[in-house]
Amino acid sequence: MTLSIQTHAGLPRPGLAVGALAQFAVLGTITVGVGLGVVGWLAGTVYAVVVWATLSHALRRSGQRSLGPANVVTLTRSTLVGGITALVADAVAGHRTPTAALVVLTTVALILDAVDGQVARRTGTTTALGARFDMETDAFLILVLSAFVALELGWWVLAIGVFRYAFVAASWRLPWLRASLPPRFSRKTVAVVQAVVLVVASSGLLPTIVNAVAVGLALAMLTWSFVRDSHWLWRHRQPVSATSG
Repeated sequence: MTLSIQTHAGLPRPGLAVGALAQFAVLGTITVGVGLGVVGWLAGTVYAVVVWATLSHALRRSGQRSLGPANVVTLTRSTLVGGITALVADAVAGHRTPTAALVVLTTVALILDAVDGQVARRTGTTTALGARFDMETDAFLILVLSAFVALELGWWVLAIGVFRYAFVAASWRLPWLRASLPPRFSRKTVAVVQAVVLVVASSGLLPTIVNAVAVGLALAMLTWSFVRDSHWLWRHRQPVSATSG
């Protein structure tokens, strides 16, 4: 399968190409700085190709000619997530993971998470594509971090990262789960708590029992949030219209 990066008028999208090259630059920097194994490079490369292809397809479907300033910030954050993915893949493969590098990359990615939304609002470039790109980047970062923390605390921690993907999978069979939810500050708070707790647990600064309790509480908060949202969607689902034969 051939991947192509085109604008809606058939012109090249250099922003996406630069983003892909930046991903390999991040992987190379990690390799030189702290070391990165073959598994890490493979994971980082697959991640870069998937992001490149998916974002290219999304831009073509939306008819947008460029990423826009906010999406460039999100793409930068996504590139850092690719580096984090590579480090975690190495750890899962049994290689020693430089925890400091992992925490630094994650911290910068989380800071940028607070920037792209501000940029979108201030430049008037808020789009459905940008919101989805931001959300998918957040979700994958949480999944990768939960996999890393699970190496120490047990695979139950993966539930934090898998929750959102399980919700999406359930929506394929239950269409009412795909309806829009009302904005809630508490939902954003729960998402931030997951990220912060996983970063702290990844750092290894706290005793294992403290990390386990903190991650367990974070998982409980996430479960409550998903149950509450699912209940709201169930109560507000649209009845199925009967069709005449």
